[in-house]
Amino acid sequence: MRYTILTLFPGLVRPWLSESLLKKALEKGLIAVEVVDLRAFGLGRHRTVDDTPYGGGAGMVIRPDVAVAALESVLPADEVILLSPAGEPFTQALAEELAGKSHLVLLSGRYEGFDARVEAFATRVLSIGDYVLMGGEVAALAVLEATARLIPGVIGDPQSHREDSFVRGLLDYPQFTRPPEFRGLRVPEVLLTGHHQEVARWRRKEALRRTLLLRPELLREARVGALEVQWLAELDREG
Repeated sequence: MRYTILTLFPGLVRPWLSESLLKKALEKGLIAVEVVDLRAFGLGRHRTVDDTPYGGGAGMVIRPDVAVAALESVLPADEVILLSPAGEPFTQALAEELAGKSHLVLLSGRYEGFDARVEAFATRVLSIGDYVLMGGEVAALAVLEATARLIPGVIGDPQSHREDSFVRGLLDYPQFTRPPEFRGLRVPEVLLTGHHQEVARWRRKEALRRTLLLRPELLREARVGALEVQWLAELDREG
């Protein structure tokens, strides 16, 4: 998979690629990441990239001629993704879809964002949540991480993908490790038994419990079987 991130602040992005699993994936050639400085396409002696908004108002807007010149320098791509709070929600299902592509371009804005006409040159406008950041770099890196971890070889155990939160529309079950007791808080006894079927049953039920408690709206579209529907009814009665 090849990623291209267009940003006014390459120094915010590059350190993220120099640690942990992303670094290893780059070294193994499983992914490639190009970071392109939008200011290199700025206008005039001062490399101007933005201007005041038509109609007035606070802040500056990134010019469409600058953004599109930068974008066209890195095409072709399977997807051109503009990161914006106004975009469609980025989900695990969408991450799985995008992970099957060969080249993603991520447009990362600053200030008041890109001139709205830049959206015409994107294939998707994505949001990572209902809040506003100082810029799109964090959002671009979120898309990179969420998709790159699904590429074979990036994460050591492929089974972990199938147990992620949201894969079936549910939150993940709670995880525990040593010590078995910490400040009066004990690991659930079933996890210490070594009984794999009981552990699997507990995990399925706890994933339902967690989702019901923390994100009940997910249950409307979650993929659950008849037994899990029965468990949900029991959990609902327990309150």
